[in-house]
Amino acid sequence: MAGVTKAVTGLSMAIAPGRTVALVGESGSGKSVTSQAILGILPKNGVITAGTILFRDQELGEVDLAAIPRASPKFRSIRGRSIAMVFQEPMTAFSPLHTLGDQIGEMAAIHRKASKAEIRELTIETLRLVRFPEPERAVRMYPFELSGGLRQRAMIAMALMCRPPLLIADEPTTALDVTLQAQILKLLKDLQGELDMAVLLITHDLGVVANLAEEVVVMHHGRVVESGPARTIFTNPSHPYLVSLMKAVPDFSDADRRRLTPIREIRIDADALVKPKASGPKGEPLVEARGLQKSFSLRGDRRLVGRAPARVIRALADVSLTVRRGECLGLVGESGSGKTTLARALMRAVPVDDGSIVLHGEGEGGTDGPVDLVSADRETMFKVRKRMQYIFQDPFSSLDPRMTVGAILSEPLEIHDLCKPAERRERVARLLAAVGLDPSFAGRYPHSFSGGQRQRIGIARALALEPEILICDEPVAALDVSVQAQILNLLKDLQRLSGLTYVFITHNLAVVNHIADRIVVMCDGAIVELAPRADLFRRPLHPYTKLLIDAVPHADLDRPLDFSHLPEAGLIGRRDWPAPFTVAADQPLPPLLEARPGHFVRAADLRFLNQRGDRGGVAEAVAAAVAALETPA
Repeated sequence: MAGVTKAVTGLSMAIAPGRTVALVGESGSGKSVTSQAILGILPKNGVITAGTILFRDQELGEVDLAAIPRASPKFRSIRGRSIAMVFQEPMTAFSPLHTLGDQIGEMAAIHRKASKAEIRELTIETLRLVRFPEPERAVRMYPFELSGGLRQRAMIAMALMCRPPLLIADEPTTALDVTLQAQILKLLKDLQGELDMAVLLITHDLGVVANLAEEVVVMHHGRVVESGPARTIFTNPSHPYLVSLMKAVPDFSDADRRRLTPIREIRIDADALVKPKASGPKGEPLVEARGLQKSFSLRGDRRLVGRAPARVIRALADVSLTVRRGECLGLVGESGSGKTTLARALMRAVPVDDGSIVLHGEGEGGTDGPVDLVSADRETMFKVRKRMQYIFQDPFSSLDPRMTVGAILSEPLEIHDLCKPAERRERVARLLAAVGLDPSFAGRYPHSFSGGQRQRIGIARALALEPEILICDEPVAALDVSVQAQILNLLKDLQRLSGLTYVFITHNLAVVNHIADRIVVMCDGAIVELAPRADLFRRPLHPYTKLLIDAVPHADLDRPLDFSHLPEAGLIGRRDWPAPFTVAADQPLPPLLEARPGHFVRAADLRFLNQRGDRGGVAEAVAAAVAALETPA
């Protein structure tokens, strides 16, 4: 017998009708096990050994869910009809083989005696309830045809088909963009008011808790360590674990960008780091991209005959930027804005249609000089790979599960023939020590590590070739706040000790505010604003940047989200900006203009910006910028 693990011990809480209770804690604290026990979907090896789960069902009265066999008809009549769940990842919760109408309507087919026509009408009505655009068309669509935000709305619609009195939302906004996250939060708040529905919200995001919950329950290692009204929890936290969680959260109020305080600090071995050879002074251009263009053809567009042009998506549109040595350049924007395409283009993992990407420093054959990565041959790119490395968003899928950690870290050394096998083992041990992992972990496989440890292994692999620049693609997107703090501190320490240069991609503006020196804001494949970090957050100029900043939930009850200024579902309003930011579909993009030193915005003319009358103080900021431009030096 392998032993018994107590996932939850002595948990007690109450959810009143129409109220929202947030269950907060790190991965492994017992949050999801609690929700699975309530819904009767624990894994086969999960057993409720003590306690009761009392639920007041509209038809059955008060029942103890812990005493009902989970596969019994009685529990099946409750599950879905009276208690429903919104899962964290809708793409894996939906079947890719069936339409949305079939899958959402299945809930009504099981619990209601209705005809196919009635079920279809109820499905359309429920999709309309969750503010789904074109619900009549949506019932014929498949999950893979939807964006992440619309898939999450479809998941909520499926849970609400029977109008349950209790909805369990398990990390409903974890990997969504800030605008989509704000839309989902607004939707849950509105639906709760319309349906008088109780919500059990499971999350590690304290900003989401502050905007939705009335009661908060904090879990740690399967036990409740603190609970109470949200106002008390946020203004007067008493348990050290909760205090530590709050200190681990990056926010916008840290003018000096304090060092985050994770619950478990990573102690890196500075002596184990091998500093890359700098190919130039700090602050000089390292990578310069000019006029990058990239388009993708839409799938399923199989025109064999006909004069109509093929449908394409413009992923990059006249993108120009400079990455300076020793800096961290942040790339922010929604999904589909072109951030990852730009990062892969910089690595030449994606060929561009037009433009140039110049890497300065060591050129072909080891001589000094720039290298154009767009036109470089295979041999040159092989040499360049040692200087540019990539950290992926999901470390589990990017690490080969059949290889040990030692083999994963030594593979780049073997490919580039940098050292002999005996020396490789020493280098692997040094890499593990450099990211705060025990060198003895080299013989273990990726599945035996936590998410944060796997991400550190991914960072160690990227450091194996002693690169000058790391491209970090959403490296903390799905991590708990404490593990996120560990990784952010690690990246900053590595940069300070080794002089690394970062291109840091994220949709979390609080994270980019903490780590970046300059920030690039991308929308529909184009750069709409570029500025130093402090200047961008203090005085944003483009309305898209203002929209992103306004959509960030703060872990502060006195700074709630302004839901009234959010765009409707599926209508982010990217192109209907007022003049001079207007981008017509058939017109060239406005230029990037320098409003302040180092602060660029994409607009037709800066001198008319102060006449827009924007809400939220943007007009005042623009007026100040224009005044500064017109003031003689």
